[in-house]
Amino acid sequence: MSNKPILQLSIYGAVCLALLLIPAFIDDAFLLNKLARYLIFGMLAVALSLSWGYAGILNLGQATTFGLGSYCMAMALKLKTVPIHTGAEGLPDFMVWNNVTELPWLWWPFQSLPFAVAAGILVPAAFAALLGWFMFGGRVAGVYSAIITLAAMVVVNLIIIDQQSYTGGFNGITDLARFEVLGISFDAYARSTYLLVAGSLTVALFAALALTRSKTGLILQAIRDQEERVRFFGYDVARYKTFVFAASAAIAGVAGMLYTIVMEFASPTFLGVPLSLSIVIWVAVGGRQSLLGAMLGALLVTGVQGSLSESETFLSTWTLVMGGLFVLIVLFMPRGLAGIVSGLRRRDAPQNAAAQRSRPVDAAGAPAGRTA
Repeated sequence: MSNKPILQLSIYGAVCLALLLIPAFIDDAFLLNKLARYLIFGMLAVALSLSWGYAGILNLGQATTFGLGSYCMAMALKLKTVPIHTGAEGLPDFMVWNNVTELPWLWWPFQSLPFAVAAGILVPAAFAALLGWFMFGGRVAGVYSAIITLAAMVVVNLIIIDQQSYTGGFNGITDLARFEVLGISFDAYARSTYLLVAGSLTVALFAALALTRSKTGLILQAIRDQEERVRFFGYDVARYKTFVFAASAAIAGVAGMLYTIVMEFASPTFLGVPLSLSIVIWVAVGGRQSLLGAMLGALLVTGVQGSLSESETFLSTWTLVMGGLFVLIVLFMPRGLAGIVSGLRRRDAPQNAAAQRSRPVDAAGAPAGRTA
């Protein structure tokens, strides 16, 4: 039996354990909050890697499902705010300012926090499933599916901005209550919130890994490489692509809910083109065919970007520096950072095999020095 799966699980486990242990060495609340944001971006990268790297679906609108999850959580936390942020009968302040007299029916279920958490997963997944049914059922693929996902994101973004009376418009949903579960209050700058994010990332990463190693995951990779051949063997390609598209959206929805908890607001910028294109860059840097590589790519890019933007030396030129780095990576590392590791492993494999063949053998055909 190959040791590769065990080695892969060990590496994934070691990275996740290191992330979970960070609060034991850092007491700076502001830094923990920043790291929690980076980990959420890492979860977003895992979501895109699942659909793009393993099924060949380039989603340029990944921020759509991220934003939907964010708004689901924000709606629930807004309804739990202190009275100063609500009007008559507990109406959110922005509704009072827009002369709304009663809570809209769409907001009613979000008075329940468990419903909001479930909606933060199911609403993005359902949206992606519906979009996937339309695209993949009609055999839309390649650049056309990428354009459709981008267009869908722009439409959702415009709807949220336009419906200011019910969504807060450009200002988004602010002044939120803290997220509380089982008596635990998750302050945005507390260790508990960082651990919630790191734990969620760990679960998402291993769930995505399990999916890629399952029969469904193998079929998805075959669809990525030879879609027509898979269809010839009788598999429902559209159903498999829709499934992974929805699974990716569910992970992004969880990331969106966590982002609202960490940032303490929801905004239309969470569904914007800049964020969606940034996710693609993170995954490309890390390696789109590696879940862990995509996650580390997001952490690396956002970390470097944050450091440069806060530096006096690169205050006005950090975007130019980041752009140059991206160009170099695309030119010289087309498979991302994970591709370098894979390349080194493949280069060492023939040497190890040759060394194994050159070892002396005994009369039984076993390598000398080994007992049966």
